[in-house]
Amino acid sequence: MQDSTPYAVGIDVGGTKTHLRTLAGGEDVVDRVRSSTGWRPHDPRAAADWLAALVTDALPSHVRPSALAVGGHACETPRQCAGIRAALQERLGVPALVVGDAELLVPAAGLDKGVGLVAGTGSVAVGRLPDGGPVQVGGWGAVLGDEGGAAGLVREAARAVWAAHDRGEEPDALAAGLITAFEVAEVPALGAALEAATDVSAQWGRHSPVVFAAAEAGSPLARSVIAEGGRALAALVVRLARRGVAVDDVVVAGGTVLAQPALYEAFASALAEVLPGARPHPLRVPPVEGAVALARSLL
Repeated sequence: MQDSTPYAVGIDVGGTKTHLRTLAGGEDVVDRVRSSTGWRPHDPRAAADWLAALVTDALPSHVRPSALAVGGHACETPRQCAGIRAALQERLGVPALVVGDAELLVPAAGLDKGVGLVAGTGSVAVGRLPDGGPVQVGGWGAVLGDEGGAAGLVREAARAVWAAHDRGEEPDALAAGLITAFEVAEVPALGAALEAATDVSAQWGRHSPVVFAAAEAGSPLARSVIAEGGRALAALVVRLARRGVAVDDVVVAGGTVLAQPALYEAFASALAEVLPGARPHPLRVPPVEGAVALARSLL
């Protein structure tokens, strides 16, 4: 027999893992984490099929979702999200909403408006205009941007080390750390090692702890890189403010900025200088709670 209870399903599709949570009658009834392998956000039908299969696999056979909200990694434009949403609604026959994964942060924090700022492997900030239109800044990938994210920090650390080498300075703790991490013999070999990466964001980003360890060891270069990373994250919020986004509340998430107090403090300090009225809030709950909140709003 089909269960008539309304089920709100929220999904947070991250770059590495996907979190699905289902709420009914104010209680969680399904909570599942799985790999994001196979997620293809630039193919709307493939993405919708992947999400539908995820829902079917996660929910008991007698349960049918009443509303579904998805925050998707690499869902970067309204047009892209709308395409997945249309295909998903056609596939499941229920109200659906698809947004970029960073847009889950504000509702996850229990707020109606504000900025969602992510600094994990990469970095991005999102918000909404007064008319409800979405705005995203940053998120250009490790080669072009992602300042303040793990991969961007490693890129800038390498640049700082190269500049010090060109000035004739002896390698410091940051240089030594990067040489060890990338398994090269000396500073000039770092360029080829970085260029050899087949997955730039992941392969650069995994070495970001080297930057923070060097800073703790007293490296002025590493401390400068971290400070500049914090300023770059604050600059993302400034860009949103200039476009008309409400920035009173900035919800911060991401494995790099929340795991590394030095980066969070650099960001908070820079934000206080450039936007004194903006309040940073570290997200202390899973972002999937934002997806569930959005799904409930569709019921």
